[in-house]
Amino acid sequence: MPVTLSMTTRAPITPLSPAQHRVAQLLVEGLSPQQIATRNALAIETIRQYVRDIRRCLHLPPRCKPHVLVHFVLAAEQVTPPATEQSAPVLTEKQGLLLRAVAEHSAPRDVALAAKIAPADLRTALYELLDTTGAEAVTQLVVLAHAWGLLGANSAGTVESGAVR
Repeated sequence: MPVTLSMTTRAPITPLSPAQHRVAQLLVEGLSPQQIATRNALAIETIRQYVRDIRRCLHLPPRCKPHVLVHFVLAAEQVTPPATEQSAPVLTEKQGLLLRAVAEHSAPRDVALAAKIAPADLRTALYELLDTTGAEAVTQLVVLAHAWGLLGANSAGTVESGAVR
């Protein structure tokens, strides 16, 4: 049954092809398109096309950030998050709001607005969230949050996404 994510359209997502699924899985694992191309002996442009196709399947805008793409791939249950032995941290309400905002928005201004913090404070708040979770980067933060059950299919379908901005 298709999953519907709240974006600019309410169209159901298109399930990923096996090749798109493999690329999405490697993005979730933290590989860059260049690393995926090298690992699979494919041209970088081929991988970029797969990423564009994945965005289209999920009705994401062409320029959304990789961590937003990863969030919606995981939220749509097109890829399973990797298991982690790291236990979920206890987040404050503000940190939880920032986590959701980072996962769903590409533009820093939109992240700050959704997280209800001043744009000037975003970088500091994000570094604190990364430190609290033990994540090294935003994409890893999103993946860990899915593995911990802090982000998921049910919550993604109820929030208007700023990924379109």
